[in-house]
Amino acid sequence: MRAAICIGFAGLVAALVGMPASADVKIEPETKKAINRGLEYLASVQNSDGSYSEGQYSHNTAMTAFAMLAFMSQGNFPNQGLYGPEVARAARFLMAAAQPDTGLIVGARGSSSAGQGLMYGHGMATLALAELYGQTGDDELKPILKKSVDMIVGCQNYEGGWRYQPNPVPSADISVTIMQVMALRACKNAGFYVPDKTMKNAIDYVKACYHPEYGAFSYQAGTSKMGFSRTAAGVCVLFLTGEWKSDEIPRAIQYLKNNFNTSEHFFYGHYYASHAMHQVGGKEWEDWYRRLTRTLLPVQGFDGSWPSFTRNDVGPVYNTSVAVIALSVPSHYLPIFQR
Repeated sequence: MRAAICIGFAGLVAALVGMPASADVKIEPETKKAINRGLEYLASVQNSDGSYSEGQYSHNTAMTAFAMLAFMSQGNFPNQGLYGPEVARAARFLMAAAQPDTGLIVGARGSSSAGQGLMYGHGMATLALAELYGQTGDDELKPILKKSVDMIVGCQNYEGGWRYQPNPVPSADISVTIMQVMALRACKNAGFYVPDKTMKNAIDYVKACYHPEYGAFSYQAGTSKMGFSRTAAGVCVLFLTGEWKSDEIPRAIQYLKNNFNTSEHFFYGHYYASHAMHQVGGKEWEDWYRRLTRTLLPVQGFDGSWPSFTRNDVGPVYNTSVAVIALSVPSHYLPIFQR
């Protein structure tokens, strides 16, 4: 069943994007070894309840979702793969964290993102569970994901975006908005109803954050706070929602290439950039992936984790999860990110 659903998802995204998948890069043995060491580290620091913690982010839904996606990016699912048990425990934590009345997926101990990033954590958890549903068809996930979608749709603001709190507040930002769009896209791929208007308004908001004179996306519409991570996120979502002919993409791709070694939110940015560049494909993707491996592999720690590059990086659990996901893109285990 998993294989059939996977093929169906890949075909859906191929039709959505409207472009044939290009020849992909191969994961070299040294990179594979680094990925495996990263997964060993993540398995060693999982909490007994299946969750993950990172500094002030205790038993956190977003951290748990990132780690879960890292395991899944190498073909680990419940009852499948070396780290199937870790995925199963993480999934149970996220499922138990879903509030039955609102559908909000919040840390079991009330700490999704230090009390400020509830929608960010919710979006990540929804994305991870939707990917799991796409791979397993587990019926226990269906009511949780349906409520999760309804909650996201209901929290969209008049700009078409979302903010950190689970209500349609006056101002939105591109970071939280993009996470909700990715979650909704994954759920729609899985067969859940997502209003077309919701997606259209969200894409309009993302495009409103674009600055054509720089080829970059800003944190909020009407502001000049641009950066690598926001641009990577913007391009990634434009591709994944079928906006691959958008005028914003060519210059934004060039901006990413010019700012690869960003000094702000390195891992967060490369989480999106790896998927965006994979959609570009061809030599651009080959060169990008080679550059990524040459950057990440030499700095991996002795315990298999990745240290922070900048003061904005969250910590080893988050960094390692993102590094593994980014390096694993050529493995094709997460079909939402394939053409």
